[in-house]
Amino acid sequence: MSEIPGDLKFLKSHEWARVEGDGKVTVGISDHAQGLLGDLVYVELPNVGDRVEVGNACAVVESVKAASDVYAPVSGTVTAVNSALADKPETINEDAYGEGWLFTLEIEEPEQLNELLGPDDYAELLEDEDH
Repeated sequence: MSEIPGDLKFLKSHEWARVEGDGKVTVGISDHAQGLLGDLVYVELPNVGDRVEVGNACAVVESVKAASDVYAPVSGTVTAVNSALADKPETINEDAYGEGWLFTLEIEEPEQLNELLGPDDYAELLEDEDH
């Protein structure tokens, strides 16, 4: 079972959100998700300035096996994207919770974070999926 950082919140669809403390939230996919997808070969990210809506698809990660939508864990405006992933999408496989981040956004409604799963709840969800 992969390590789940304690400072993250999760969607049931395996996206993570890290609150940066300045009203910004960094988003990525979980180590579990990248493991299920396998070797990533392509990433399509939103553009800086795009507004994303909680629960809506806002990015795509593509592996040799499948393409998968990435859903916004919260609503907000994209302030940064990890453009290094265009050349090296496998960074997500190597470091899903670090260098493999997808984008950062300025959160509109911080209370949406309360709807996300904490690390323990997410670990429980993964255990339930495995059984």
